[in-house]
Formats: sequence, C-alpha cells, structure tokens
Amino acid sequence: MTGIQFVTDEKGHKIAVQIDLKKYGAILEDFWDGLSGESRRNEKGIPLQKVKADLIKLGRLRG
Repeated sequence: MTGIQFVTDEKGHKIAVQIDLKKYGAILEDFWDGLSGESRRNEKGIPLQKVKADLIKLGRLRG
C-alpha cells in the first residue's frame, strides 16, 4: 500500500507506522476523532446549563 510504511524493531516486529498525511490525512483525522470519542465514553457529562453559567461567570458569554 503506497503512503504507509511500518517501522520495525530489530526482531522485525511492527512497532510504529508512518502515514502520508497528504494522501490519508482526512481518513486519519476521522479515525483519530473516533478514538478520542471512544476514550471519553465513560466520562460523566456536564449539563449545558452549567456550562453556560460558567461561561457567563467567566465573562466569555453574555447572559
């Protein structure tokens, strides 16, 4: 596959990958977004009203 190269250790085990971002950048970004979302799956959410109140308190949003 062009644009993708595997980096191997001295025993030939794949330890990293190099990806041509010009060719696969958009796909990689979608993949990364999915991983980021999955990593936060079990985090507790913050109610929108609390976020708004905090932003108003900090002066970053008009109430």
